[in-house]
Amino acid sequence: MKIKPLGDRVLVKIEGMEEKTAGGIYIPQTAQEKTQTGVVVAVGDDKDVIKVKKGDRIMFDKYAGTTVAIEGDDHLIMKMDDILVIIE
Repeated sequence: MKIKPLGDRVLVKIEGMEEKTAGGIYIPQTAQEKTQTGVVVAVGDDKDVIKVKKGDRIMFDKYAGTTVAIEGDDHLIMKMDDILVIIE
């Protein structure tokens, strides 16, 4: 399935959290916080507003966007305003 966001929206693939800490402690799925980072998969057609490009790794608001499953992977469709930073 191919999805193309419209306007100032961005499609982001959510990155999974580590289940094990640096000290070797395993964190159960229920105790993990919602991830706030992802990789831009597609961008809308409002080039004046959108400041990210495909492949950028980003951090976004905790409750941003609408979750969709594409080919078994979780993605978010969110507005550009919900993106906080580009991670380099």
